[in-house]
Formats: sequence, C-alpha cells, structure tokens
Amino acid sequence: MTMSTVQGAGVVVTGAGGGIGAALARRFAAGGARVVVNDLDLARIEPLAKEIGGFAVAGDASGIVDAAREALDGTVDVYCANAGLASPGDVFADEEVWAAAWDVNVMAHVRAARALLPDWLERGSGRFVTTASAAGLLTMIGAAPYSVTKHGAVAFAEWLSLTYRHRGIKVHAICPQGVRTDMLTAAGSAGELVLGPGAVEPDVVADALFEAMGADRFLVLPHPEVARYYQARAADPDRWMHGMNRLQQKWEASEA
Repeated sequence: MTMSTVQGAGVVVTGAGGGIGAALARRFAAGGARVVVNDLDLARIEPLAKEIGGFAVAGDASGIVDAAREALDGTVDVYCANAGLASPGDVFADEEVWAAAWDVNVMAHVRAARALLPDWLERGSGRFVTTASAAGLLTMIGAAPYSVTKHGAVAFAEWLSLTYRHRGIKVHAICPQGVRTDMLTAAGSAGELVLGPGAVEPDVVADALFEAMGADRFLVLPHPEVARYYQARAADPDRWMHGMNRLQQKWEASEA
C-alpha cells in the first residue's frame, strides 16, 4: 500500500490532535483515503477533520473502533494506533503514572486489535500501524514508564505480525527518535539531550511509514541510524548498556 493505493481506504488515526497523528492523517487523506481522526478533545481534531475532508471521532482511543467503523460506512482498512503518553520518571514514579502508560501505550492497542481482528480475518486483509518509539527498540534515560511500555507496544506489534501475516494482516511499528512534537517537549531535559539534536518534523515520520508500507516492511525507522543502534545493542548488550549509562551520568551532571 502506497500513496497511490490508499484511494478509498478507510483509515483511523488515534491521537491525531497534532504531531505525528495529524501528519499521518494528512498523508492518508492526500492519497484519497477516507480518514477518521481521533483525540480525547473534539476541539483538537475538528479543524483537522474539516481540512482533510475526514471525520472527527472524539473519545478514549481504546474504545472508538465501532464509532470509527460507522463513520467509514462499515469498513476500517488501516488502523493507526498513534495515541501515546510520554510518561517520564524513574522506578519510583507513582503507580498511577505506570498504570496510565500501560493503558495508553499498550492496552489501547490490544483493545483495538480485539475489535478489528474478527472482521479483518474474515475478509483476509487489514493493516495495523503502531506508533512506538526508538525507546521501544533501545531505551530512554529518565523515562522508565515510557521505555518499558514502548517495548511492550513493539512486542505486541511483533506478535500480531508473526501470528496473522499469513492471513492477510499487515503490521508496522513506527520507531522514531526525536520528533518535534509536544511529546518531545514533555520529555524534558533528558529528551533534549538525547533526542533534540536529531529531531525531525512529523511529516518525515509519515514519509517513512508510506515507504515501509510500499516495501511491506515491519519496522518504520524515520531515523535510519536506529537500525545500527539496534544491531549494536543485540550484538553486545553489556557494551550498549555501558554506553547508555555514560549518557545517564552526563544527564545527571547537567541536572546537578
């Protein structure tokens, strides 16, 4: 599926109030897709829906599949599980912070898949796009709930792909480093240190997704260097963690 083949497809993008979600929605709409944009706050998505000729469906991303399907005349072809929480903090972050990160970054994807899969498996096609993070392949200093749950998001996407790909289900995991969005701002000084220098615009992420869809590639890497980092981490985990610990120490020194 590329820009030329999304014509008429029913697409849902959660967390579309700005950033990556809005960029994805615009890109699909530009290709002729019928797009539902979702956010908790209707006011954040109504202007975008009007701009792209799409549909605004407000509410928790965990439970909007039925409403989105109705807006799209009964068929969802592509579901972009893009809503997410930055969730900085360490092991001592409040239980509520950990629970919210699990709910939004992992369980919302599980609930959406439960709602989508029966129809997709019956007709033998469907595409699930997870907006995860390079933190889900590597890790991120200063953000334990975020790192752990983004690993979970990637793991769930992998499971969907390996379980259902022979039945026509396509899965992609978007794993960028820094993207110039509100989430980068929310990452604070650690995000600025690690992600700020190489941060890209949300449109770059949308470009990378369409390239990956055209190549039928699971991992979507808007920052190509992440592939090298991922390989290095797997080849020598101790060396990788030693390097990340040096980065942790640099961040701690900057905060002192």
